[in-house]
Amino acid sequence: MQQGLATIREARVFLAKCFGVTRLVAGPFLSRKTGRRVYLKLEAELPTGSFKVRGALWALAVRLKKGGVEEVVASSTGNHGAAVAYAGKLLGVKARIFLPAGCNPVKRDRIAELGAEIVESGGADLASAFELAAEYAKRPGVYFLNDATDADLPAGPATIGCEILEQLAEVSSIVVPMGDTALIRGIAAVVKQIAPNVKMIGVQAERAPSYYLSWKEGKVVGTETCDTIADGLATRTPDGANVRDVRQLVDDVVLVSEEQMLQAIELLLVEEHVLVEPAGAAATAALLHTPADYGENAVLIMSGANISREVLRRAVGSA
Repeated sequence: MQQGLATIREARVFLAKCFGVTRLVAGPFLSRKTGRRVYLKLEAELPTGSFKVRGALWALAVRLKKGGVEEVVASSTGNHGAAVAYAGKLLGVKARIFLPAGCNPVKRDRIAELGAEIVESGGADLASAFELAAEYAKRPGVYFLNDATDADLPAGPATIGCEILEQLAEVSSIVVPMGDTALIRGIAAVVKQIAPNVKMIGVQAERAPSYYLSWKEGKVVGTETCDTIADGLATRTPDGANVRDVRQLVDDVVLVSEEQMLQAIELLLVEEHVLVEPAGAAATAALLHTPADYGENAVLIMSGANISREVLRRAVGSA
């Protein structure tokens, strides 16, 4: 369900009580390299180090108004889990997070530090964690905050779109990493209502292309695996309603390789002094390696910075 401007503005007022606007900074090296003005939206400045806290806080606050919530649960590869743990702690609700086996240790530790109960599933991707969370959520008083399908959640990340339009009136394109698509659906919902000429460009990993395939074919196309270094992009079973929204709101979707994301991590760290995880580097990788209508003023969403030491070591020296 696409978000209306009134709801997005309400979410913005609420979230402003919790944290400030994230910075939009110039990327001088990327600007010189690509021959256009490039800007970086630094979502890692938020609590928990990713954009996810916007949606989790707003969705949980909306649900709490209806009453009857004793515990909030989520399935996550890490960032959403940390966001739900943070939201639960801030709003006084017990949180339980279901994680895939062997998930990013930095993200797992962040969830634990926030006091949430952690349940590890036996599977390596999100599917088994989702099934366990959904089963647990059948209990009375348990709210399953699913970032892929929660109707209220996208109004949180939509506030990023509001901020960008105020920070850079002449923006030509916004390049957004796509996992469960709540980020791009939220941003695009507000941008296409206020500035419809701004191009919305989604980025998926070559090894997790389910929404790219679905966007191209106009129907839900799942994949057997989603084995990518970018755990924030690791989706293999698209939601039908999300596919419809993405097709209506997003102008282009491109794919980037594992190596391109690793190289982008190093470039951003060394040249722009910005630390990101693989999903956070996806927009930069797309700008450098894929043909799309980026225009004169491109904004790249730096969606999160919760990178493991192992991946960071792989990235440094990869270029």
